[in-house]
Amino acid sequence: MSLHSLYVDLNSYFASVEQQLRPELRGKPVGVLAVMADTTCCIAASIDAKRFGIKTGTPVWQARKLCKDIVFVEARPKTYVEIHHQIVAAVESCTPVGAVLSIDEMACELTGRDREEANAVALGKQIKRAIYEQVGDLLHSSVGIAPNRFLAKTASNMQKPDGLTVIRQNELPQRLYGLRLGALTGIGRATEARLNSFGIHTVEQLCAASKNTLRQAWGGIEGERFYAKLRGENLASAPTQRASVGHSHVLAPELRDAASALPVLYRLLHKAAMRLRHYNCCAGGLSLHLSYQQARGNAPAHWTDRIRFSPHADTLQFNRLLAELWHRRPPDPAPILKVGVTLLHLTEPGQVARDLFDPDDQHQALNSALDQINQRFGPNSLYFGGAHSGLGSAPMRIAFRHVPELQVENDG
Repeated sequence: MSLHSLYVDLNSYFASVEQQLRPELRGKPVGVLAVMADTTCCIAASIDAKRFGIKTGTPVWQARKLCKDIVFVEARPKTYVEIHHQIVAAVESCTPVGAVLSIDEMACELTGRDREEANAVALGKQIKRAIYEQVGDLLHSSVGIAPNRFLAKTASNMQKPDGLTVIRQNELPQRLYGLRLGALTGIGRATEARLNSFGIHTVEQLCAASKNTLRQAWGGIEGERFYAKLRGENLASAPTQRASVGHSHVLAPELRDAASALPVLYRLLHKAAMRLRHYNCCAGGLSLHLSYQQARGNAPAHWTDRIRFSPHADTLQFNRLLAELWHRRPPDPAPILKVGVTLLHLTEPGQVARDLFDPDDQHQALNSALDQINQRFGPNSLYFGGAHSGLGSAPMRIAFRHVPELQVENDG
């Protein structure tokens, strides 16, 4: 009865949805692109494409080199969100979903007799069938079952595609020894480098390290939590707080000049501001990020600047701050490839100390009307003029661990 968590991970989700909805793509290597341009990269690859070594982040030119028959399609984020909700409903028809971790991952807590291995495995198979029958037979998933959510996610990655893997308490930690450090959730490149500096280069060495060593390697309590998770302890999730809201966009080739990029930035900013108010937050900082295409010589490939201010959620003020950052940028060394804006230092409105000389919520009614009209009549029904020529750009995107809310972010 030591199994507590079941994890569902959809395989090649965006590409599988495309193959489900477009039968002519089935059985073919498919790459999903955010924008149809040779200078971009795949944001998803079908199971068939992955057999050629194509994966998320593979540039278009390299994908064509690896597989001359690959078919590229433009992403449809709204569709992926709609199918996501159908999948959640299908899983819910079998067992409650404890947490949606991303658009293609969710965790379920096992209770009662479902903690027995035979019943947990039967439940995992039932969930797979429910997704096939209620949503689509091209939507394969890998299911992991383990003593905690961390290990269940690890198990879901051990057999892809279409796997079902159980990690048992009595197999720990030896069952993990064959994995790479980077295969464990929470160990990115920076963390792996820190672990290496402590003489930890393998998962076996990680499991043999003391609790204190891991605390030092992580620089805090998360190291102790990782020590416990490796041993199957079922810890409560650490509290999280939203730190930022932002959007970025790879520009189409015809929009890679300053005059075209700025309206797209305003469009991104307006979307971020609407999300900020939807979350009932204020922002105390704004960051602007530009990436350049094939910058020559010693020219920088990126430029970032940010500005701090008294926290608020006013789009009109955000517009002025973005204009200030835009005018602070140095001469563009090359065509602008990608733009991004991020609202930083979020806080709840009740925690904000208002500026003594600034009228309190002077544009609150305007922002409220803006949000209500766009939610009722569709996005871009009402907007600030700076975004006018960018309205056709910067469509909805799906970020890691963020499922867009169609009511707020639907671009039609």
